[in-house]
Amino acid sequence: FSGFALTSGSCRFADYFVICGLDTESGLEPDELSALCQYIEATKFRDGARGKLNFEQSPLRRTFKSKVLAHYPDNVEWNPFDQDAVGMLCMPKGLSFRTQVDSREPQFHSFIITREDGSRTYGFALTFFEEVTSKQICSAMQTLYHMHNAEQYDILHTPTSPQGPEDQRHQHTQPRPRFNSYDISRDTLYVSKCICLITPMAFPQACKKVLQQLHQAVTSPQPPPLPLESYIYNILYEVPQPPSGRSLKFSGVYGPVVCQRPSTSELPLFDFAISEMINLLGVENVLQLFTCALLEMQILLYSQHYQRLMTVAESITALMFPFQWQHVYVPILPASLLHFLDAPVPYLMGLHSNGQDDRTKLELPQEVQTHHTLVSFYLFIYLELPQFPNKLEFIQEISEVLMSFGVAPEGNIHSSDSQAKYCAFRSVDMVSDKRNGNLASPLNSFLLRENETIARLQALVKRTGVNADTDRCSCNKDVRFQCDEEELKMHQLNIQVREVFANRFTQMFADYEVFVIQPSQDKESWFTNRDQMQNFDKASFLSDQPEPYLPFLSRFLETQMFASFIDSKILCHDDEEKEHTLRVFDSRVDKIRMLNVRTPTLRTSMYQKCTNIEEAEKAIEMRVSKIDHTALHPHLLDMKIGQGRYEQGFFPRLQSDVLSTGPTSNKWTKRSAPAQWRRRDRQKQHAEHLYLDNDQREKYIQEARNLGTTIRQPKLSNLSPSVIAQTNWKFVEGLLKECRNKTKRMLVEKMGREAVELGHGEVSITGVEENTLIASLCDLLERIWSHGLQVKQGKSALWSHLLHYQENKEKNATGLGPPGFIHDTERRKSDGGGSAMPPLKVSLIQDMRHIQNISEIKTDVGKARAWVRLSMEKKLLSRHLKQLLSDHELTKKLYKRYAFLRCDDEKEQFLYHLLSFNAVDYFCFTNVFTTIMIPYHVVVVPSKKLGGSMFTANPWVCVSGELAETGVLQVPRNTLEITFECQNLGKLTTVQMGHDNTGLYAKWLVECVMVRNEITGHTYKFPCGRWLGKGVDDGSLERILVGELMTPSTENEERMCRTPPMQQSPGMMRRFVTISPNKLNTGQIQEGVGEAINGIVKHFHKPEKERGSLTLLLCGEYGLVWALEQVFQHGFKSPRLFKNVFIWDFLEKAQVYFESAEQREVTPDENWQTRVRHFCRFMRAINNTSRNIGKDGKFQMLVCLGARDHLLHHWIALLADCPITAQMYEDTALIKDRSLVNSLIRVLQTLQEFNITLEASLVKGVGI
Repeated sequence: FSGFALTSGSCRFADYFVICGLDTESGLEPDELSALCQYIEATKFRDGARGKLNFEQSPLRRTFKSKVLAHYPDNVEWNPFDQDAVGMLCMPKGLSFRTQVDSREPQFHSFIITREDGSRTYGFALTFFEEVTSKQICSAMQTLYHMHNAEQYDILHTPTSPQGPEDQRHQHTQPRPRFNSYDISRDTLYVSKCICLITPMAFPQACKKVLQQLHQAVTSPQPPPLPLESYIYNILYEVPQPPSGRSLKFSGVYGPVVCQRPSTSELPLFDFAISEMINLLGVENVLQLFTCALLEMQILLYSQHYQRLMTVAESITALMFPFQWQHVYVPILPASLLHFLDAPVPYLMGLHSNGQDDRTKLELPQEVQTHHTLVSFYLFIYLELPQFPNKLEFIQEISEVLMSFGVAPEGNIHSSDSQAKYCAFRSVDMVSDKRNGNLASPLNSFLLRENETIARLQALVKRTGVNADTDRCSCNKDVRFQCDEEELKMHQLNIQVREVFANRFTQMFADYEVFVIQPSQDKESWFTNRDQMQNFDKASFLSDQPEPYLPFLSRFLETQMFASFIDSKILCHDDEEKEHTLRVFDSRVDKIRMLNVRTPTLRTSMYQKCTNIEEAEKAIEMRVSKIDHTALHPHLLDMKIGQGRYEQGFFPRLQSDVLSTGPTSNKWTKRSAPAQWRRRDRQKQHAEHLYLDNDQREKYIQEARNLGTTIRQPKLSNLSPSVIAQTNWKFVEGLLKECRNKTKRMLVEKMGREAVELGHGEVSITGVEENTLIASLCDLLERIWSHGLQVKQGKSALWSHLLHYQENKEKNATGLGPPGFIHDTERRKSDGGGSAMPPLKVSLIQDMRHIQNISEIKTDVGKARAWVRLSMEKKLLSRHLKQLLSDHELTKKLYKRYAFLRCDDEKEQFLYHLLSFNAVDYFCFTNVFTTIMIPYHVVVVPSKKLGGSMFTANPWVCVSGELAETGVLQVPRNTLEITFECQNLGKLTTVQMGHDNTGLYAKWLVECVMVRNEITGHTYKFPCGRWLGKGVDDGSLERILVGELMTPSTENEERMCRTPPMQQSPGMMRRFVTISPNKLNTGQIQEGVGEAINGIVKHFHKPEKERGSLTLLLCGEYGLVWALEQVFQHGFKSPRLFKNVFIWDFLEKAQVYFESAEQREVTPDENWQTRVRHFCRFMRAINNTSRNIGKDGKFQMLVCLGARDHLLHHWIALLADCPITAQMYEDTALIKDRSLVNSLIRVLQTLQEFNITLEASLVKGVGI
């Protein structure tokens, strides 16, 4: 490399060197657009108390147009020079002026130019101040000041303020004396100038050094060793980009500059300091911002420093690896382009703030202002943001890395200049407490208190006194690094944090490949129809994910960045074609799978920490300890005498003739050939290492990790038969053992706490996600089915076996009646409903058809998983698989002799283990595929005693489940059954039924309603046992029935053991009810209430996953409504023989009494009045409902609403003291017994701590 001139384009380190600043010939031109924005800003406040703003812009604060004064070379063909963009981004706010009293520190910033084809060029700019020597400019500034002062004088001289302009100005500008004047005789005027490098790759650290050394050469008293042209020529034409995986050293004016580039197997190049972003925002906020970016929201960064905007934007997008931001990306938005903020698309933009003004006054166009809520960066509280998966463990892992470098995870919030960082998001509710002021932050400590992990880590650091910096240096004492320590530390911290982020995605998407939908047509037609095509089986992928991940993942899978990632996967068929990010990501995923042999994926709920940090860090250390390439040193150029001299303190116009073209002679090309050849050779070698064929890779990995625990399928091709038998037997035994452990673990999980109490396994097992357990069972089945396959077809071995089976059966079935019901048409016996609802036929093929009809599931792996879930829910998994394997011919055709599925004993044991799943109820199909269409069958069973044959009205039903409800469905009167299809209702909870009261005989006694899910076969029974009709029973035309899932009892030999499903224990009540169906004594009634309440309390103490139906506990058999009915029926006087009096009649009379008492204002007690008002309001609302629910239905509604609003105990107290009670109840009635009523009130009060949510069907039509 030393001594080889770079003639070919794209491998040069820099394409252009640019100088921007004041063009003395065209003089001072106001920057119209920037000025306009400031004008809008000022007029907004003109009329209010902040009217002083619009004349605050003294001439020194105004913006003037900057120009590109020179750029070298004029043009390069691979990167045409874009004068407007470069000028705008080098000095985004135009020129600024200062006087000798202002600070004039040079400022470095980087920027990015995105071309129309999406490719990017980077710019690195150093802005410094130079004295203005032009007399015209100085006098123009003086004139502007005279005008400005006169204007101010006019504005301030109003009758109300008779102060002189001097006092007034002094008063208003006190906070900023620096900017108050310019006097040509006293002050020196300075103006900003900028030097900039435009490069094809981002090396901010190297570019910063180069520019700082160039600036130093101009300002230092001693001239540099060579003319400036020599150094700039060198960087433009003689310094190459470092090749991938190598480091490069070249010379600046005063010292060497080192840059290095990752190899093709490492994370892509990234050279900005992530620690700076952490210091500004803190880990928590970085993660919030990261989540917003992943979900493609509109993000606006806000800071006084251009470089910070760039650092945060680049860091956030770099951490997204392997995904890429696909939308508008303008980390530095020039003032003239503010209207971009109106774009109705996702964007990531950075906006510069003035810094010295009140920070709430963000300069945005008027109409944009309405959309943005700005919040100080450590305060944004995002209400709708789904949580990033494993957020706490993730924060802890990042914090550990940061602390090992001595960086505080909470960020350096107290630094005064981090004040001006903002993040804004459009159209989202936010909370901003202390808009300004640099929170010495109760909040900050609150955040830390809340985040225990960080607090724990801080304590740990204090305790161990670790300051990792010292440790870091000591272990590398003997190695000499070529770059300075700070820079090395930055690289190490960057790579560690990036590896931790990349590892999250590798773990989350470890098995993404099997869900990619490969297109059936060629590339051309795929491109044309891209918009209509589905490229990822989202439903199946999500069905495998732990539930807490779903809110985030379901939104993330819909983003453009995810779609583009999958598209790029579809477009490249072999490793050669893959783009860099995808290749690196895929190789990591493969590594995870190899390591985690329980795969295709990771199924532990354990948080998997990043393991390849050291490896990545070593690669960097290797590169900087031994430099691979050194570029040519700067040298004297062929310049005329007198050229290259300059005046100290001024950056000169350079000699364009020398810099406009690179070296013409190719005398070095011969020398460069071996270097290029060597480089290519290394790359080839590297590629060979990357693309080993599977056997070699297998061998490598086998040697590298010969872990005793891993069960990996051995390569059987080149071993002796006895060794084959031995290894294979071990593998089969391993699979079986794994199956045994999985089934036990899943049962323990499902039976929940009770199982742990009975000693089945450790507490730590429970709480694992049911979804992930079932997904890991599917993984195990896939591995069993792919063991010993003759030929692998498709991504799922299980599904391809099922398809072969289906094909065979359908061929044989042509003569045998309806397809799908062959060989396996035995029906299940069911213990409920008798002939009212014959059970579904057991049919493996039918279950496959159900899955094939679900349009949401698009891949073979997805179909196999859905089929396993359905079979588990139907308790048929073992039976179906047994049947699938009973076709011995097919198994022989598909599998080699040593395959697991052909080892009879093991296969039997395996099926026997799976049989144990029948002991518990799974809803792993219904709960996961929530959007699919499902057919339901409804049968209304009228009472046998009084047949409904004379019934003339038209009945209807409405079925509700945990996920949705159907709306009113008319039921034909003659058959009383219907089948309908609707979106998955989830577990069924209630059926509302009724009739339209038409015809001569509109009275109907209904025993129960049966509803069956035609896919899962779940049958629910909704008992009724009451009349529907006017003038009979309680006059109700509709009733709300609460149902329960019926448990089918299958053949005995199919059942190992039968643990009852998880329902509340059948309490004492049932015993009493059988003894004395009508008359319960007060003790039994109290016990009934206690048990009903107890059921509800237990319900809320269970983890959410294990809770049953609350509706059942309120309105079901022996629920709260029933228990309170017993309370009110005890000792109720029945006036005449034939007239029924209902509890509702008593409540209505009480209501009348209370309303009249309220008008008479009998009781002054305010508490009593409030309770009465509540009671009467609820009574009125229920009586006014348009539904014909009858008196008992109304009572049920009142109890449910009272329970929801925690009012029941107040109402009992009211009614016990009410004179109506004395009239309508015997003296022995429970409601008249003071002590019993008090204990009843105490029991009902226990419901107050629970938040009871009622199902919509229970309170339909009541607007309270």
